[in-house]
Amino acid sequence: MSSTTLGMILFLAFVAATLAITFWASRQTKTAADYYAGGRSFSGVQNGLAIGGDYMSAASFLGIAGIIALSGYDGFLYSIGFLVAWLVALLLVAELMRNSGKFTMADVLAFRMSPRPVRTAAGVSTIVVSIFYLLAQMVGAGALVGLLLGITGEAGKAWTIVGVGALMIVYVVFGGMKGTTWVQIVKAVLLMGGAALVTLLVLGKYGFNLSALLGQAAATSGPPGNPGNFLIPGLKYGTEAQGLAGKIDLISLGLALVLGTAGLPHILIRFYTVPTAKDARKSVLWGIGIIGVFYLLTLVLGFGAAALVGKAKIAAGDAAGNTAAPMLAQQIGQDMFGPVGGTILLALIGAVAFATILAVVAGLTLASSSSFSHDLYAHVFKRGQASERQEVVVARVSAFVIGAVAIGLGILAQGQNVAFLVALAFAVAASGNLPAILYSLFWKRFNTAGAVSAIYGGLVSALLLVIFSPVVSGGPTALFKTADFVLFPLSNPGIVSIPLGFLCGWLGTILSKEYNAAKYAEIEVRSLTGVGAEKATPH
Repeated sequence: MSSTTLGMILFLAFVAATLAITFWASRQTKTAADYYAGGRSFSGVQNGLAIGGDYMSAASFLGIAGIIALSGYDGFLYSIGFLVAWLVALLLVAELMRNSGKFTMADVLAFRMSPRPVRTAAGVSTIVVSIFYLLAQMVGAGALVGLLLGITGEAGKAWTIVGVGALMIVYVVFGGMKGTTWVQIVKAVLLMGGAALVTLLVLGKYGFNLSALLGQAAATSGPPGNPGNFLIPGLKYGTEAQGLAGKIDLISLGLALVLGTAGLPHILIRFYTVPTAKDARKSVLWGIGIIGVFYLLTLVLGFGAAALVGKAKIAAGDAAGNTAAPMLAQQIGQDMFGPVGGTILLALIGAVAFATILAVVAGLTLASSSSFSHDLYAHVFKRGQASERQEVVVARVSAFVIGAVAIGLGILAQGQNVAFLVALAFAVAASGNLPAILYSLFWKRFNTAGAVSAIYGGLVSALLLVIFSPVVSGGPTALFKTADFVLFPLSNPGIVSIPLGFLCGWLGTILSKEYNAAKYAEIEVRSLTGVGAEKATPH
């Protein structure tokens, strides 16, 4: 049996199992709380697994392994940044957000401010960040199917992206948060198992000697004439050719990675699926443990691909390196168990990567469609007069629209590294959402003008800087390869847009006379104790 046939069988088995879960969840989803928050019925351990499943995306599994395989040490910076970011989420956001809100990030912001402008800004920001993140998953899907099925043309990959998008819409429309959470739990277990298996096989080949593995990676994939540079900083970021701009770009990337998680909508809504603040803390701790182990595994996956497959072969298969992990699985399987072993392991890892993509895109689509229905439709358009049934119907319809947009943009973005695309989503989240969240929770003087200014200021500045950066035009890896309208030299806008978001929030606040001390006192008590958060509906 070929790897293509076996991979499709495993993939279809996963799809069938998750569709069964989705159908079961649809029978359990009767209220808005069921659809948005899974009825707040998940334990801390279950939610921790789901957080891991939501966070360990195609960027983590495919993108980071690819960047490490192509750029050595510089690629591992993504693993460090994604992991450290969880400390910010744990210490500053998780428990307070769980206690203060009901379904979405905007519930926290709107409680002490004028609800319509704040919910509008938060809803727009949520949708934009989610679509950026969805881009990465769609690109990963196209690259993966191209490897497994031997599809080389862009048209074939485009149809793959359409298929993944259609499945994603089915999960969200019918399963809601309950179905999506169980899909993510199953996916987290499969991903950890698959990554651990390949890691053990790679380490076993080198006698569990990490130094031997790194030495072989440098010898196989390091720069000609000086392979040792593969294991030190400077191959991708802060190179001599890039000069000062390269060093600043590295700092900008680090800021975005570390601060972005606490502003990601699909992560924030996970805190509302547990019954208590204690469970919220417990779920983040479990999430950190799972994610921490996984990012250590990406170190072996990336350098293992560099050592056993080789940089040249990986780049030939996918210029951005997104197929490094599946190619490693095939190679180590062949080395250890012969051609049949390579076929089985490639099919297994390919199916796990498919599962990864499907679970994450479902979570992202749910976050953005929930924000549209709960924040924009129910509280902005209907001024709080929409019924729960109407909200859920609108959420399901908006999932179709958001899915279609993500499919279209994913087709355009083929050729970009998925970890890099996710870093842009982190920058947008850290620039717009994070300043508003932190100011709202910790600054007594903060008001409506400040919240709107922080979200729009950070969001618009990040988007404009990305549009006029080398990411969009001016190079062979840009979205528009034949155009050149680069005005901003950095690939990641975080170092400029994140401070701008905080500055806009501060400026908007001090220029407005609005101040409600009683509301701040109430949300302060609620954020620390959780009293009234579940029963009271914010404005």
